[in-house]
Amino acid sequence: MDLDPESEAIVTIGSKDALAHLLFAVVGPGDRVVTPAPCYPIHQWGVIMAEGEAVPLPVSDPPEFLNRLESLFKKGGKKPKLILVNYPHNPTTACVDLDFFEKLVGLARANGAMIVHDFAYADLHFDGYQPPSILQVEGAKEVAVEIFSMTKSYNMAGWRVGFCLGNPKMIHALARIKSYLDYGNFQPIQIASIIGLRDCEEEVGKISHVYERRRDLLVDGLAQAGWAVEKPKASMFVWAPIPEPFRAAGSLEFAKQLLENALVAVSPGIGFGEAGDGHVRFALIENHHRSRQALRRIKQFLRDHRRG
Repeated sequence: MDLDPESEAIVTIGSKDALAHLLFAVVGPGDRVVTPAPCYPIHQWGVIMAEGEAVPLPVSDPPEFLNRLESLFKKGGKKPKLILVNYPHNPTTACVDLDFFEKLVGLARANGAMIVHDFAYADLHFDGYQPPSILQVEGAKEVAVEIFSMTKSYNMAGWRVGFCLGNPKMIHALARIKSYLDYGNFQPIQIASIIGLRDCEEEVGKISHVYERRRDLLVDGLAQAGWAVEKPKASMFVWAPIPEPFRAAGSLEFAKQLLENALVAVSPGIGFGEAGDGHVRFALIENHHRSRQALRRIKQFLRDHRRG
């Protein structure tokens, strides 16, 4: 795809900076914004901080998401001004194909809505799956922007650098608000980012393979412990349904029990909204040795609970 670097691209201090400040720039009091459910917290709270109205729609079933979105536009009353999506999705790891974005862009164009796509996990994909960019869709730049983070693909966690691409009006709005709030990134980080993007594409594939191996180790180990979890096609997470004996207590209580009895920390699904309460999220951030330690402890914890 072709992009104008002057009007259709802007460097940001990470993806959160892009998301939060773009919402401040384009969302006003009472504006309706469709958000994922469950969601990474800034997707919901960024809307709330901008005094907009967050309208959560379930993301785990993409066709159902589109059906519900279409129903929102058909209903009377105020229509959504903006649609915020995130595929591959954090925390559920849900993925879509290009056909999903074609339909989404069509809905937005037909109803005068904007789209923000958080594409942080663009490069972390497995088993031959390739996450599509929304900007591949013809006409997407008329309504959409896409946000990318260097953190995951280039192992630059904490460096705080990303970028936003696409619709020139939204890019201009983000540039205006950022011009009052910051002076850009530390120059050595800018230079490192340039080198990464120009010269390190092979390393990105290697990093993705590391996450894939960690995914396989974790999911296969959980299966051996009697905890069945679907392997994600992308992202750096595993979204695990709470084992049946613990489900009624909720994700927070289950996460506490794992921490206290197995010494393993997971993110309770309730931290991503009520729609996430039946799950916990594993992050694929530990090496194989540490993951095996965790799996042994989880297996013992589940075995002890079954014995009563």
